[in-house]
Amino acid sequence: MNLPDGLLDGSWTLTAWLLFVPLALFAVWQAPWAVLADSVRLNAFLGMIVALILLWQMKAGIKPGLSLHLLGATVFALSFGWALAFVGLCLVLVGVSLNGAAGWQAFAANALLMAGVGVAASHALHQLVRRLLPPQLFVYIFCNGFFASALAVMAVGVVSCLVFAAAGTYPADYLTGEYLPYFLLLGFSEAWLSGMLTTLFAVYRPDLLADFKDAQFLGKK
Repeated sequence: MNLPDGLLDGSWTLTAWLLFVPLALFAVWQAPWAVLADSVRLNAFLGMIVALILLWQMKAGIKPGLSLHLLGATVFALSFGWALAFVGLCLVLVGVSLNGAAGWQAFAANALLMAGVGVAASHALHQLVRRLLPPQLFVYIFCNGFFASALAVMAVGVVSCLVFAAAGTYPADYLTGEYLPYFLLLGFSEAWLSGMLTTLFAVYRPDLLADFKDAQFLGKK
């Protein structure tokens, strides 16, 4: 994660931009911007961006591009939906890139791997939980907050390793032995943080969760 410029060759960088631009435009078009008219939701949106900029700077790595940091995609998606979450994480990446922690040429690749894969995995699992499991508070917090966030980070790790191996950036055996296993540990940390925030929001500020209904989950009339 946080790829520097030059790590991927020109064809991969160009492909990433060709995929990122239409996806970003579609997310901007689909985003429910009206929710940000509420000052509370707007402050939460901006606060998450600032917090994640700081969080993404706290990373550990062994080689260029092979860094690890918490993601926050699941909480963002639960709070604002997939489109605003994608836009918000792209703004986080802008802040990280301005601080020199990621390359501008690699911006599209970074956005697709962290924002794209992270939000897509979180949103897909959230929809699956809504379809298959009963609308209970424990199910919402455990499955959407804890479990989905861990799997989202692991999905980012798997896709990143596949990209690095396919592009010839690093050998596949090195990635599977020295990089990918650490995403299991990172997934546990992500699950703890995201689950804690989801629990706090659900109990004290359910209005900050996009589709959390008090009457449905807490039995309020």
